[in-house]
Amino acid sequence: MSEEVYGPERADRLVALLRALAERIQQLDREGALLEATPELLKQLGTIRSELFHYEVRLTYDTPDVAESRRIVEEARRGQLAFDEPEDDRPWHRADEE
Repeated sequence: MSEEVYGPERADRLVALLRALAERIQQLDREGALLEATPELLKQLGTIRSELFHYEVRLTYDTPDVAESRRIVEEARRGQLAFDEPEDDRPWHRADEE
């Protein structure tokens, strides 16, 4: 499973993990065995915590293509490219190169 992509299938699996944990906790509670199942619950919580972390940060992950696009835009912003002159036949040049 790729760490870079968090598609709908992976999100569905995370929801299923959360629901299974909720059901297990309710079952253990009905049986009066919540505290006795601490090791089992900690293991499940660890797995779910890891998946929740990946789900949470997926929006901030940039694919190599997106990262390159962001880099180009940032360089353009920092370089103050001269796009303001309509007759400029070299709109990519820096304003301070003239």
